[in-house]
Amino acid sequence: MKHLKIYNRQDLLSLTRIRRFETKMGERLQVVTDENDLLKSFEGSPARYVLFGVPEDLGARGNFGSGGCDTLWIPFLQSFFNLQSNDFLDGYEILLVGHFDFGDMQYVIDTKAKGEDERIEAYRHAVLTIDDEVENLVKLITAAKKIPIVIGGGHNNAYPLIKGAAKGWHKAGRIPLAQLNCISLDAHADYRPLEGRHSGNAFRYAEEDGYLQKYCVIGLHENYIPQNSWVDIVNNPFIDCITFEDIFIHQKRTFLQAVAHATGFTEDSMTGIELDMDAIQHTLSSAMTPVGISPVQARQYVSFAAADAKAAYLHICEGATRLPDGRTDPQSGKLAAYLVTDFIKAGLAFR
Repeated sequence: MKHLKIYNRQDLLSLTRIRRFETKMGERLQVVTDENDLLKSFEGSPARYVLFGVPEDLGARGNFGSGGCDTLWIPFLQSFFNLQSNDFLDGYEILLVGHFDFGDMQYVIDTKAKGEDERIEAYRHAVLTIDDEVENLVKLITAAKKIPIVIGGGHNNAYPLIKGAAKGWHKAGRIPLAQLNCISLDAHADYRPLEGRHSGNAFRYAEEDGYLQKYCVIGLHENYIPQNSWVDIVNNPFIDCITFEDIFIHQKRTFLQAVAHATGFTEDSMTGIELDMDAIQHTLSSAMTPVGISPVQARQYVSFAAADAKAAYLHICEGATRLPDGRTDPQSGKLAAYLVTDFIKAGLAFR
C-alpha cells in the first residue's frame, strides 16, 4: 500500500479548531499506533469503526465522467474534526487511518497520454492499482472485526471494498463464505459491462468474481439505465432495484419503505452500505442531478440501513467540492460528515 498516507495526532489537530470548554471530534479520534503493523493497530484499538479516504477521480474519468470526486476528502475532514464530541457520539469510537494519494498516476496519465482513447485506457488500468491497495486495507480492517467507513473517490471503489470486506469478514469468522450483500442509494446501477475497471461497473466485477451475492439499488433513475444492463438486472434473481420514478413519481411505495425493502432483501448476510452523492439533488458530484433525493432522506437512508442491516462497511462516494468546470460547493464535505455520524450513531445504538 505504497500510496497510503497515515495520519498522526498532529495531522488531526492541524485541522481542528480547539475551543476552551469544548471537546471536538478531532481531539478524540484514535490514530494508528504502529505504521508497520496495521493489523496489530486495528486489533489493539477499542474503536469499532475505522475511517479512511480514497480521494481520486481516475475511475470516474475512466467512465467518461467529468471528475472532481477527488476534492471531497479534505473539506470532509475539516467539517468532521470540528464536530462536537459529546454524549451523542464520542470520537473515541473511531480510528482514522489516513488517505490514499494516487496523484502520481494521475500526473503521468495527464501528461503522457496521447489522445483520448489512450487516456481512457490508462485511467482504467490505473484503477487496478487502486483496487489492490484499497482491498488490502479493507481486508485488514475487517479481519480485525472493525467496520470500515470510506470516503471517496469514485464508485469504482465499491469493488475493492466488497472484495476486501468479504475476505476480511470471512477470515474473522463472521460470514461462512467470502461473499457480501450490498445496498446502494444511487441514480445509476453501476452495472456496466466488463470493459476495463471504472466507476460504472464495480458491482458487475464484484459479482463476476464471486464476492457479491445480493445487490439492491434504491432510487435508480430510469433515464440513465443502459438497456443491456437493465435486461441483466431484471433477469438476475440476486439483484433487485426500486427506481426513483416508482418512489417519487408513481408513488408505489414511500422512500423509507424502499429502504426497508432493500435491507429485507439483503438480510441473510452482512451487507455493504453504499451512498453515491450524485443521488442527492443539487449536491456537487461527478454526475450532479437537478432531480434527486433530499439531504435529509440521504441521512435517513444511512441511519436506517445501519440500524436494520448487518453492516459490513459504509461507502460515501462521487461527492465533490470543486468540479473541473469551476463550480464549487464546500457544503458537500459537511453533508458527508453528517452521513458518517448518522451511520455510527445508529450502529452503536443497535449493537
